[in-house]
Amino acid sequence: MGVIADETKRLSFQVDKVLQVSLFERDKSTLSFKEVDVNKVLKNVVSTFKLKVESMGGQIREDIPEMEALVIADEMHLTNVLFNLLDNALKYRGERPLILEVKSRKLKDHLVIRIRDNGIGIKKEYLKKVFERFYRAPSGNIHNVKGFGLGLAYVKKIISDHKGCITAESELNVGTSFIIHLPLIKKQL
Repeated sequence: MGVIADETKRLSFQVDKVLQVSLFERDKSTLSFKEVDVNKVLKNVVSTFKLKVESMGGQIREDIPEMEALVIADEMHLTNVLFNLLDNALKYRGERPLILEVKSRKLKDHLVIRIRDNGIGIKKEYLKKVFERFYRAPSGNIHNVKGFGLGLAYVKKIISDHKGCITAESELNVGTSFIIHLPLIKKQL
């Protein structure tokens, strides 16, 4: 049963990658916007990753308030963005057990999501380019990491399409943080 689940996830991941590539083929992506509780989506994504991270000796520290954080969003693409960031933390964890911190906070009229890991980090000269299409920062001896350099470009495009922004902070051999700002729906401010 586990093999079937793993293969289903792998196939789903490949389909997501094809969707990501197709987004770049068009000038304007077709998103299906509706009112979404991002804290709820974030909790679901963290819950999905928790078992995998713990089975590898790591841990996820979650600080996501119970209160709603409503944004106008495409739930599927926003979920893919969060999956992508957590998956990258897992892939680039290095030799030590992964410690992954996932936080969300309301800050004025925005929701701020911070995803921080203790992975291999990214050199400063590469950090500026990580959101560019087809760019892959050199990752040393990590041979099991496959990709086309589209994941973070997709993340940035989707966040931008949501009228938000994403930044990255990193220190080599210490870890990386991704900070997302999304505009909250005005009625909850």
